[in-house]
Amino acid sequence: MKREYLILATVFLLLALVPFLAAATGQTSWTRLVGQALIYGMAAASLNFILGYGGMISFGHAAFFGIGGYVVGILYHHFDAGTSFLGLIPGTDQMLLTLPAAVLVAGLAAALVGAMSLRTGGVQFIMITLAFAQMFFFLFISLKTYGGEDGIMVRRTNALPGLDMRNRDTLYWVVLCFAAAYYLFLRRLVQSSFGQIIAGIRQNERRMAAMGISTFRYKLYAFILSGMGAGLAGALMVNFLRFASPDMMHWTRSGEFMIMVILGGVGTLAGPFIGAGVLFTVETTLARYTEHWMLPVGILLLVVVLTSKGGLMALIRKLSGGQK
Repeated sequence: MKREYLILATVFLLLALVPFLAAATGQTSWTRLVGQALIYGMAAASLNFILGYGGMISFGHAAFFGIGGYVVGILYHHFDAGTSFLGLIPGTDQMLLTLPAAVLVAGLAAALVGAMSLRTGGVQFIMITLAFAQMFFFLFISLKTYGGEDGIMVRRTNALPGLDMRNRDTLYWVVLCFAAAYYLFLRRLVQSSFGQIIAGIRQNERRMAAMGISTFRYKLYAFILSGMGAGLAGALMVNFLRFASPDMMHWTRSGEFMIMVILGGVGTLAGPFIGAGVLFTVETTLARYTEHWMLPVGILLLVVVLTSKGGLMALIRKLSGGQK
């Protein structure tokens, strides 16, 4: 346990030093790249909770990511215009309001999708989540008031009291703190009795039902929590990029989250963050040289899956002398 906390503290410290290292080396883009990787890692980790621990394969997770982002964008749009959403909800640029709102709305969307899709299983569940994601995608494309398919601009990052959020380094550290807090939250959730029940349902749902546990209710709660995590990541991404687009909730984005989870290690806490970092770094690097960057990414994924059961986390544990 002490070794784990020491590793986590070391990783957090190294990540916190990224802006200083970027400034010292003249590679100012590092801060932006690592920040985006951390946010994608949060979205992938939220998917991993229901996939790796709950056995629920969702191909519509990007919908909640995009919804969280659009909540920030829409609230800022009305704040900038001096109007109210539906004539009732005033706009705001305060992060202490926009982030909870994004989490809440994403959670409500996840409750709706989960209530309908979790009554099925297997391929049917996958296709229903995918269908819902595409419905949300086309819904936001049709909202011409909020930019339609062109998306919506957020001219200024949401404000936090006492912090200069226009400073890119400050925003990065805020994202890092949220990522660390979300990791610790998932760690506690997985180790709790709720997490153990979710894992038990994945292993043998009929046996858990025979024990008197309402498996549907627990799976729905897990699905909602997962959607809320994705919504938080989406809200942070829009603050980071100052732009919300329907592409955030396209099914290909859900596929990217899935790749991050598989690459890093399904059913591991740090795996999605590692997978997101590796995938995002490889994508960004290769995209500079060729538009066919997906080919080497696919080869990398095949190599990891075929040679290392458990993804990059299994490889790291093996090299560090830990459990395989």
